[in-house]
Amino acid sequence: MSSSPRRTVRDVARRAVQAELVSVAQELFDEFGYEDTTVDAIATAAGMSRRTFFRYFASKEELVLGKYDLLGEQLLEAFRARADDEPLWTALRGMFETVVSAAGGVNDDIPVHAIERIVDETPALRGGYLYRLESIQTTIAAEARQRAARIGAAYAPDDPAPEAMVGAAFACMSAARAISSAFDVPLTTTADRAMRAMHP
Repeated sequence: MSSSPRRTVRDVARRAVQAELVSVAQELFDEFGYEDTTVDAIATAAGMSRRTFFRYFASKEELVLGKYDLLGEQLLEAFRARADDEPLWTALRGMFETVVSAAGGVNDDIPVHAIERIVDETPALRGGYLYRLESIQTTIAAEARQRAARIGAAYAPDDPAPEAMVGAAFACMSAARAISSAFDVPLTTTADRAMRAMHP
């Protein structure tokens, strides 16, 4: 188990505003489409100026993809909270269980399925999503190597085991999200089934 920086009140407030902006933007995306929704329209609907919008997001693209940056932070925090001597697959499974809410998302303030639909339907966003997903997995795998080293069970530099297991865990979550969205099944249920299928 390793320590992680404590969130400040300012961090919490910032995330709350970001979540509200994403929620407002989602309504506009549903009505006008992603491409035809401007930053000005989002800012106006949220009751703020364009300049204020840019204090929270650098662009409309970041507003959508920022969800995955938050996801990465939450996953890393949850993974670091696991005991170092816990089996890696168990720790990964627990990591996902910690951040997946009962409502089927990572953060109830932001409609996950709706955002994923926008990403899937917008080629310009797909590359950014894949980059963030790879970055999250790389970070978690690096942490897995560090936790193993802390208990004297370090992986050899050329051993792909941690990267393979982290990749498999994320593949399980990808499958779980797809089934959850397609059949309106709680993500907690499909995630548990997917993880158990790989490692009962």
